[in-house]
Amino acid sequence: MENGQNIHRPGALLRIPLADGSFGYGRVLEPPHDAFYEYRTNSPDADLDRIASKPILFKVAIRHSDLSPWEIIGWRAIEEPLAQPIVQFRQDVGDFRRCKIFDTAGNSRDAEPQECVGLERLAVWEQSDVEERLLDTFMGRPNFTVEHLKVRLR
Repeated sequence: MENGQNIHRPGALLRIPLADGSFGYGRVLEPPHDAFYEYRTNSPDADLDRIASKPILFKVAIRHSDLSPWEIIGWRAIEEPLAQPIVQFRQDVGDFRRCKIFDTAGNSRDAEPQECVGLERLAVWEQSDVEERLLDTFMGRPNFTVEHLKVRLR
């Protein structure tokens, strides 16, 4: 499949070149969200069953570029765990104590900042930032963007 062709079709599997020459893998969910696998290879892998069997590291909203280096390597129907609503949080810039937890199914509620620990902040990620986050995760390094987006507790 050509790059950019049907990249937003839910279920598409993506091979993502990383800065060190290795590859990460992702899955298109309901736009604008993608999921990213805990799976890294030194040479390109196109085994959809193997890739789709790996655990998910994170799910975030993505701004896809038309000139994307991310390659579609195939398509599979989205498995039930990946079809579950994605839970995120928002935090007031002026008053950090005001948080809201919500999901992609339309549910939302007010929350304490502590309840948001471990959740993704509502944000749209650039592809280059996801590539950096994947490599940092695989290398065991903190990621600047992840740290910056964590919930403020004070």
